[in-house]
Amino acid sequence: MKKIAVFVDVQNIYYTTRDTFAKQFNYRLLWQELMAQGEITIANAYAIQRSDDQQHKFQKALKHIGFDVKLKPYIQRRDGSAKGDWDVGITIDLMEAAAEVDTVILLSGDGDFDLLLRKVREKYGVTTEVYSVEHLTAKSLVEAADIHHKIEQSLLL
Repeated sequence: MKKIAVFVDVQNIYYTTRDTFAKQFNYRLLWQELMAQGEITIANAYAIQRSDDQQHKFQKALKHIGFDVKLKPYIQRRDGSAKGDWDVGITIDLMEAAAEVDTVILLSGDGDFDLLLRKVREKYGVTTEVYSVEHLTAKSLVEAADIHHKIEQSLLL
């Protein structure tokens, strides 16, 4: 049975699906589809921690589905800008997991991950897949992945 590792850039998926479709991504449906393809051995969802009841409810739902939810504090800078980036954490976890699985799946449209996907495919021979909103996804990321799954209405709530 194929071993699968899933990594979700929660903020990226939330904002791209909201801005494009005005809907939320259906993580439960994704989980069911992936379970039909193999064994999900690692499933991490990377989010920003806020003191918000809706966020807590959402994170609890992700945990119930089977995701390990990793949280980073939301940092508001003095100049009004905010920080809450998980790129390095996702990269480290994905690289470590790639040695143990057959397929790595990334949910993000962030082009910063293109080098990562190329590297793990080259070093570990894993299949790389990306789920993202097509027109808000870096072309370099689509090209770096073995398979690009376009998030469309069928994967939304």
